[in-house]
Amino acid sequence: MKNLQLPHWLQDTLYVLVGVLFCGFALKSFLVPNSFFDGGVTGISLLVHELYHLNIAYVIIIANIPFIIMGAFQVNKTFAVRTFVAIIILGLCLLYFPYPDKITDDKLLVSIFGGAFMGIGVGLAIRGGCALDGIEVLALYTGKRIAFTISEIILGINIVIFLIAAIKLGLPTSLYSILTYYTASRTISFVIEGLEEYTGVTIISSQSETIKRELVMTLGRGITIYKGERGFLKDSFDVSSPTDIIFTVVTRLEVRRLRNLVHEIDPKAFIFTSTIKEAAGGVLKKRARH
Repeated sequence: MKNLQLPHWLQDTLYVLVGVLFCGFALKSFLVPNSFFDGGVTGISLLVHELYHLNIAYVIIIANIPFIIMGAFQVNKTFAVRTFVAIIILGLCLLYFPYPDKITDDKLLVSIFGGAFMGIGVGLAIRGGCALDGIEVLALYTGKRIAFTISEIILGINIVIFLIAAIKLGLPTSLYSILTYYTASRTISFVIEGLEEYTGVTIISSQSETIKRELVMTLGRGITIYKGERGFLKDSFDVSSPTDIIFTVVTRLEVRRLRNLVHEIDPKAFIFTSTIKEAAGGVLKKRARH
């Protein structure tokens, strides 16, 4: 069993280490030299560093400790230990790793690429089973006690951070920092959700048997069948008939081809799609690389 789990452990460790390196690069080569900020605990740490000129490595470690302790109770102890180790490694990288001192002075480039590298780092660390920013843990804890969603809580905390930055360091710096945070958050979502961009497709049709065959034999997709009923129209509510509801998963590039295939068989078929964050196993094709 240990031999089977070792590759996953190595993969998680690699995710975290690479994520830490990306975060350190974003901080040392983009954000810190240009007095820019991010959201969450990292943003608080950068703000404290800028206002009181404390070493950013020590500030990030100290600022995350309360949230790491909270994570042990809100998530689990393994998560807390992994996060603590990752934060310590990040601090050591900020102290000793030979990052370039300053890549550019262009504020727009700093906002976009600083945020992108930060987002890649945080996203990879989350994939590895830890967090390089404890704000999500705080939001999870708070969300259980007040009637706000986790997203709303994180947004509220970040608004406070950027307001303080605007008052203390000027509105332009705060606005560019908001762009940095937005870039980072979108990149995190992209990294966590995966690169395959799968879409779930549900099909309801009177020609379900033919559609099932074409999906499997022509598109090579795996399908799942739900038993349902069709009908229940306004003029004939009591009239219905059993039907097979077809569900399959395709990449976004294949959605149009699937719709065309189904409509050739049954122009009246009801088709709707839903976003799938990440999918694995089953009969899935990798997205074509261009």
